[in-house]
Amino acid sequence: MRMVDIISYKRDGGTLTKEEIAFMVNGYVGGVIPEYQVAAWLMAVFFRGMTPKETAFLTEIMLDSGAKINLDGIPGPFVDKHSTGGVGDKTSLIIAPLLASVGIRVPMISGRALGHTGGTLDKLESIPGYRTNLSETEFRHGLVEDGFAMTGQSRDIAPADKLLYALRDVTATVESIPLITASILSKKAAEGASALVFDVKYGSGAFMKEKSQASSLAHSLVNTGTAMGMRIAALLTDMDEPLGNAVGNFLEVEEALDCLEGNGPMDVMEVSLALAASACILGGKASCIEEGLELCKKSLQSGLPRKLFLANVSRQGGNMKHLLEMRKNYRSQYAVELKAEQNAYITRIDAYKVGLAGVYLGVGRNRVEDAVSPLAGILLRKKSGEWVDTGETVMTVYAKDGAGLRDALPLLKDAVSYGEIKPKKKPLIG
Repeated sequence: MRMVDIISYKRDGGTLTKEEIAFMVNGYVGGVIPEYQVAAWLMAVFFRGMTPKETAFLTEIMLDSGAKINLDGIPGPFVDKHSTGGVGDKTSLIIAPLLASVGIRVPMISGRALGHTGGTLDKLESIPGYRTNLSETEFRHGLVEDGFAMTGQSRDIAPADKLLYALRDVTATVESIPLITASILSKKAAEGASALVFDVKYGSGAFMKEKSQASSLAHSLVNTGTAMGMRIAALLTDMDEPLGNAVGNFLEVEEALDCLEGNGPMDVMEVSLALAASACILGGKASCIEEGLELCKKSLQSGLPRKLFLANVSRQGGNMKHLLEMRKNYRSQYAVELKAEQNAYITRIDAYKVGLAGVYLGVGRNRVEDAVSPLAGILLRKKSGEWVDTGETVMTVYAKDGAGLRDALPLLKDAVSYGEIKPKKKPLIG
């Protein structure tokens, strides 16, 4: 078997066998197949695509390239949630304890912010002392005691994905739906979940700009995961504007707590509850969306999800008392209020521009190794559809330093559109 033959066969539209894909992946991980040949193969896949069976083969081989978390002996069901990335998306912080409160265990391996999209690990690490580098023993303990645990991808989990993702990033092949599918599912399957609910976002602040693209990715995730023997559900959600009122690491932890206390923004609650209800069906706790929604709403009213969230904070090294004392007070000294430029309705707040401004502020990063600031972020005082008077505060902006504030403000001003006619409210889901 030769790599050059595999490249040319895929270039010409051929369908690869599991053995051929394994030869390529394992050879690359083992240092036998050079990077330039794998790069050529990635570009062939980008243009020619992969069949559902090929995508399932690639996912399984990437999964088998490393270790899997062993959850033997812990009673299930195990269901996780994954978002394709957005701006102001703190739903994982709400959904994990919410599902745990209704008897579903959530083994969650999360990622960091990159580019304009936020990262769950960065939000959690904005809580002083919170650890996201759990050992397998610690991860299991969290699942047993609290019903969920939050950790990052270790070096041993799907190492093929790490290598292939880095190469996709520099060869303009990131947008390939089969490659995205294999990347996501190989990591998620390694954490031990037997069922997954996907939040596939579309719009300016999403990875997939068009709803049709998001739909294609959702179908690919469902079909591939099902072919691997997993229970899968996917929702399409709008990410044309930021989700909620807070964009930033600690600011989003605060808003997640607001939601767990029943005081969160309506858009965050709508998306969180819809995803949680779907997870309840996958976990056998509800027979339909309506039943799942009712179960989750009753649990929120009981206060148990908030209690479990705070227990998880303590278990993973955070200071629960300190966290509650810091609420509404943990802010950067580099702050400014962005004022409305006219008497008008806000017709749009562009999520991509807000997310990009967040990189300058210190919320996100351009490279994986860049540091982020827990103090940076944006509080939206007004949202799309609301009337503002000239000089009224639209956003309060916090930066890691003065330079970040200076660079972010033009983007944030440009993100806000005004009009004389109140815009129609767009559906968030579907």
